[in-house]
Amino acid sequence: MAVCARLCGVGQSRRCRRRQRNNQQDQGSDSDMDEEEEERIVGQRSTGPPHPESLVELPPELLVEIFSLLPGTVLPNVALVCKKFRQILNTETIWRRRCMEEFGMKEDLRKMEAGGVSSQDLYVKRVNPRVKSGRFMKLLPDYEHMDYRDVYTHLLHPYRHILGLWQPDIGPYGGLLNVVVDGLFIIGWMYLPPHDPRVEDPMRRRPLFRIHMWESNKATVECMYGHKGPHKGDIQTGKKDEFSTKCNQTDHHRMPGGRQEEFRTWLEEEWGRTLEEIFHEHMQELILMKFIYTSQYDNCLTYRRIYLPPAMPSDLLQPGLFKGTYGSHGLEIVMLSFHGNSARATKLTGDPNVPAGQLTLDVDLSRPVVLPELEQQRNIEELSRLVLGVHEEVQREVEQQANGTPATVRQAAEGACGGASGAEEMEADHVACVDNCQSGPSGSSSSSNPPEALPFILPLGVMARNEVYPRTCRKCFYGTGLIAGHGFTSPERTPGLFVLFDEDRFGFIWLELKSFSLYSRLTDHLAHAHAPNMERFEAMLRNMQSWTS
Repeated sequence: MAVCARLCGVGQSRRCRRRQRNNQQDQGSDSDMDEEEEERIVGQRSTGPPHPESLVELPPELLVEIFSLLPGTVLPNVALVCKKFRQILNTETIWRRRCMEEFGMKEDLRKMEAGGVSSQDLYVKRVNPRVKSGRFMKLLPDYEHMDYRDVYTHLLHPYRHILGLWQPDIGPYGGLLNVVVDGLFIIGWMYLPPHDPRVEDPMRRRPLFRIHMWESNKATVECMYGHKGPHKGDIQTGKKDEFSTKCNQTDHHRMPGGRQEEFRTWLEEEWGRTLEEIFHEHMQELILMKFIYTSQYDNCLTYRRIYLPPAMPSDLLQPGLFKGTYGSHGLEIVMLSFHGNSARATKLTGDPNVPAGQLTLDVDLSRPVVLPELEQQRNIEELSRLVLGVHEEVQREVEQQANGTPATVRQAAEGACGGASGAEEMEADHVACVDNCQSGPSGSSSSSNPPEALPFILPLGVMARNEVYPRTCRKCFYGTGLIAGHGFTSPERTPGLFVLFDEDRFGFIWLELKSFSLYSRLTDHLAHAHAPNMERFEAMLRNMQSWTS
């Protein structure tokens, strides 16, 4: 109005007054329309359908989303509620999500490729007898007539209990089996260490069996052992955390050249060499013994579940699986785990002396050992003096506890690295330990900076299967290793030195044997393998030792 007055001079012109009246009418009509629209919307809300009082009244698309979040094991019970639920559970989206989240299937069913299977196993020549000719056809499931519900119901769900890590019962030799979902296959891979002495090479894998679907309502088990391709097999699940495989066509395991050809082929796969290239007579005997023993299990095997060790913030390094050198026995697989102030390595594969399942290394993380100067490290006598001094201290404490006498020496040294032995020749070493080491395994995680690398060299006279080993280390600890005679006779724990090189490598010097074992981490991704809790893991370790004792 003020602007209009200034434009028109004194007072309002007729045109301004007419424009003002039109604006007021327009505003009135707008407000009337707003009120009418609001009343209409409110009326619709008040007369609309009531809120759903049960799941049955929810729209189908919302039910699909809800059912997709449920575990696949409860969906059959949901289908029993009513006809509507049963019809909705036929939706592919629900079962596709269950297959992906529970079993890691990430590819489209129509584009699935078979992994871990050679082309020879996937193709076969179909011969037309009338014209005596043929063509190669791909032996893959009929994807076009298969859906995710069939895959979940007839393949993944029935065999879900065998997924994960297992140890085959092959006497003292043991092994490591990993059962995984691979495309539309469930494959049991036997993990083999690299050829001796290349401990830092990746693991080798060999398929032992596979389960797949040729038809939409049936899963087929096939044995993959031998050199004639897949053939009929069977899987039996009885006890908890245990299952067995059986081959129904063992003739597929035989070779035309008989046992000699089978042995030469096995030797090349197992050791990467011929018998003529192995000059050590004792090693030849061990190899031949293993072939004879393991070949007895080519038709039936029993597997027991194993778990990966749980990790704790105070652990010296990440626990897990490692490959290690064991002299004439070649490379073996161990499991490193932490239990308070102890680090323990348990064998997953073994040998006639110390079988699988036994505690091969037991390291006391509360007793660090400070290495001498580099030149003194070359002297095995100097290293033995350091380690045996700690060993004698441990023995005294064990005797005192057995006699009911409190371990005053140990209590006085609590918190110090390595404690005090009371012997004059050890005093300087322990003073250096207090100044340079942190106590216990938690010391490694108390600082964001990694420990300073210290020079390291093997003493003269100590045998090492792998001449290429790290020349620096982070820490050293007193520990014991398990040795025994053939057939696990007269087992005893002998003192040694545990050497931590880095997060993925450690070593152990066996003083009595004057040998060195180098261990390298197994870096393969292992799904469905972690222990639910520490109690289950420790129970598994106890069971493993009872299997072979």
